Amino acid sequence: MDFQTAVEAVRREWLGRVRIIEDDVSPSMLRRIAAMLDHDPDAFPRGALLPPHWFALFGCESARQSEIGPDGHPEPGVVLPPIPLPRRMGAGRRTRIMGELRVGDPLIKRAEVVGIEPKQARTGTICVLTMRHSYEVRGQTIAVDEFDAVYREAVAPGTSSPVNAGTPAPTDAAWSERKHLPNSLVFRYSAVTWNAHRIHYDADYTRGTEGYPEIVQNGGLTMHLLLDAAVRNAPGRRLTAVNARLTRPIYVGDTITLAGGAPAGGTVPAWVADKDGMLAAQMDLTFA
Repeated sequence: MDFQTAVEAVRREWLGRVRIIEDDVSPSMLRRIAAMLDHDPDAFPRGALLPPHWFALFGCESARQSEIGPDGHPEPGVVLPPIPLPRRMGAGRRTRIMGELRVGDPLIKRAEVVGIEPKQARTGTICVLTMRHSYEVRGQTIAVDEFDAVYREAVAPGTSSPVNAGTPAPTDAAWSERKHLPNSLVFRYSAVTWNAHRIHYDADYTRGTEGYPEIVQNGGLTMHLLLDAAVRNAPGRRLTAVNARLTRPIYVGDTITLAGGAPAGGTVPAWVADKDGMLAAQMDLTFA
């Protein structure tokens, strides 16, 4: 079966499929999350209001150990569609936040497969999977998060994973913060989100199989750190929407720059510059 035929078969079977995950926004989990993000672990007692974007740290998938594949992800078809390409990376997200989440709330996450799109890119054949995650508390939707993941072809042994040449990050920041990315931070984030993808901790696998020069920073953590910084730099305002795109890999051990600009056309731009000043992620944020 050729690639296009295989993808069409996956689309017929998986588009519209929904998984429901029940979770609790427990004080014990909030202590771990707060500590990981360098907040006071005692600052989130039962009933405390969470930062608006922290909902994404809950409702994580929990595949059985016997269902984990050689790359550390659940085997194709266990949680996500069996797209016939071996490598998966986060690419972007579009988020609407319309409610609040508090410590102690019961949370329901509905994960729906809404897009499976094969494409021909500069780096070869890819397929973009789009998941729509809806988060509910006591029957009310508090956030809808559409997330894109890109599936890519395998890297030939002894070769490097193609990485775009990149563009310089903006230099007109209204605010900026430097952030070091030690192994311990990425490890703790992976533990909180139950993410065992080996490119985030196994250097030999990352170089030998995936073709990256170093352990790769988790894109979800990159976006979370940028959102944390943007919210800190918008006191008195509430984040209500995010449009984000990851543009270039960052590596564990690097020091990055989190930055944001002045409001433009109703949104606030924010971005991440890698250690060389190249654009690694960008966002358009809406505040109320």
